[in-house]
Amino acid sequence: MASTALVTNDAVALGILATILGFVFYTSSSSHPFWQKFYRFIPALLLCYFLPSLLNTFGVIDGHTSQLYYVASRYLLPACLVLLILSVDLKAILGLGPKAVIMFLTGTVGIVIGGPIALLVVSFIEPSLIGVDSPDAVWRGMTTLAGSWIGGGANQAAMKEIYEVGGNIFSVMVTVDVIVANIWMAVLLFMASKAKEIDAKTGADTTAIETLKNKVEQYHAENARIPSLRDLMLIVAVGFGITGVAHIAADFLGPYFEANYPWTEDYSLTSKFFWLVVIVTTIGLAMSFSPMRHLEAAGASKVASAFLYILVATIGLHMDVSKVLDTPLYFLVGIIWMIVHAGFMLLIAKLIKAPLFYMAVGSQANVGGAASAPVVAAAFHPALAPVGVLLAVFGYALGTYMAWLCGQLLQVVAV
Repeated sequence: MASTALVTNDAVALGILATILGFVFYTSSSSHPFWQKFYRFIPALLLCYFLPSLLNTFGVIDGHTSQLYYVASRYLLPACLVLLILSVDLKAILGLGPKAVIMFLTGTVGIVIGGPIALLVVSFIEPSLIGVDSPDAVWRGMTTLAGSWIGGGANQAAMKEIYEVGGNIFSVMVTVDVIVANIWMAVLLFMASKAKEIDAKTGADTTAIETLKNKVEQYHAENARIPSLRDLMLIVAVGFGITGVAHIAADFLGPYFEANYPWTEDYSLTSKFFWLVVIVTTIGLAMSFSPMRHLEAAGASKVASAFLYILVATIGLHMDVSKVLDTPLYFLVGIIWMIVHAGFMLLIAKLIKAPLFYMAVGSQANVGGAASAPVVAAAFHPALAPVGVLLAVFGYALGTYMAWLCGQLLQVVAV
């Protein structure tokens, strides 16, 4: 079916997104009192994400027929990850301690228990949601949501097959997934802009995070230089060169595991995107021990951040706020589910005095996966983006197991 959007040419759509990003960055650094006051309340990153969603909501650009997100997630994201991880101080990241992993696992448990709780709560409003066991039963559709919110697209597809989810409820849950997860990401980006105040109120120990950020800033202060054309071309060569190598390997490994070891689908090993993220992360980490890490002095992470903001804008294009009105009951399920997840994370963060960064990235590594966890991490500081990547890869491994467990609990509640 042909798109009814006003803009159907992706070149035009990219031009509009680039203009929006340029406008946000220009105004956010303006000395005009209006803009200074405006950005005190509205984070720039949130606008880069929200304004494109309005283009999709009001039919200017159809985010689902546009190929911009696919290009950004398959080409720009891997290059971005390589360039961000290139200069990573692995020892310092490991020095962040166990709280990051604890918060990630807390987020996973929050998703597992949040689904059955949400279904139970909404069933008091609409009893017909339970006592049904057809392929389009709500509990079956919710298993795919659990797969997406713990692991990602591959785990979501795995749940669809494992629990024999009907097409109608699956398409509804995909919409719930996109809207609710994107609203939550917007909340996290807003919280990231207030991290210092929140951490001060909770008494969280941010020493390890500040040490890592300071080391990066000190490196920049001592080594930063105005990049030459040679520097920029080397940065582009490394970013897209490694992306190309990762695609070659992923195009082989995904189908190879699918053909020879189909059972590894439970571990996402049949997913090309999984291999893409794992390979660029691994090569990036290996290169951080080589002289290539000095490309950071020429601005590798700034180029990576530019790619990241384009990705953020294309993610925004997938959000249609008006869809919430179509099936409000299912969105209520999704929102209550996310509130349980968030509440559980905030409780544990308070108990162990974990910084907001661990809570936000632990949550997004579950709910958003490798495509958006680095975005939330980088909102705190570009040096922290690799933490989001590493936790998101961890999520791929856990996703199928924990989503299956969530499905079992949903079945107990619903049937």
